[in-house]
Amino acid sequence: MNIANPILIRTKSFFAEIGDMAFFAARFFREAFTSPFEFKELLRQCYNMGNRSFFLVGVTGFILGLVFTLQSRPTLMQFGAQSWMPSMVSISIVREIGPVIIALICAGRIGSGIGAELGSMRVTEQIDAMEVSGTNPFKYLVVTRIAATTLMLPLLIIMGDAVALFGSAIVENLKGEVSYMLYFNQVFNALSFSDIIPATIKSFFFGFAIGLVGCYKGYNCSTGTVGVGEASNAAVVYTSMLLFVIDFIAVFVTDIFIEV
Repeated sequence: MNIANPILIRTKSFFAEIGDMAFFAARFFREAFTSPFEFKELLRQCYNMGNRSFFLVGVTGFILGLVFTLQSRPTLMQFGAQSWMPSMVSISIVREIGPVIIALICAGRIGSGIGAELGSMRVTEQIDAMEVSGTNPFKYLVVTRIAATTLMLPLLIIMGDAVALFGSAIVENLKGEVSYMLYFNQVFNALSFSDIIPATIKSFFFGFAIGLVGCYKGYNCSTGTVGVGEASNAAVVYTSMLLFVIDFIAVFVTDIFIEV
């Protein structure tokens, strides 16, 4: 009985937090479509989350393309199927590997940053001061950040996929003496709208999840400097788990539509 009580308490707190996060998301949709709209703050957040993540996403995508091609090439050569390398790499990166890996990287950079920033504002009572002054801190701080991550993450994923394919093309050009023209011709012949559209759609949900969890953890941060660290850490952990759940649901739904 003593062992069951902590498990029951943790289970209740887990479902209670899911419910609070659902109400937090519902408030976002309610506030996002009512005036006034914070366009300047939205553009500033898009710049902070998008432009400043280009280098990290670009390096990650480039190394991903290099490593994936280097690891896959010996196995395909054993079966004499190295000519399938561009098709295999492009479909794997565009469908699954690129969106998930880049979303996890952005969860670490953007999600933790949002959690720490809003958490420090909550601890130093800046959010309370905004409420007292008559402004709407939720609309200014939360709505703009969630909207910015939702809009910018698909662009970052598209850029990361392109850089990853370029890195793969470099390996094929050096190892297999495949020209860049031939490589990308095979890439575009292998890809179809059924590969690109589902990956793009789920990237919007990835961005929404990163912004939602980061803002929720930071906005409801407990007092003290320890609470800021816990909010930043929890934002990354919760977002990472949520990304895998969303990816599973997206793949499951996509397979149903393809079969139909």
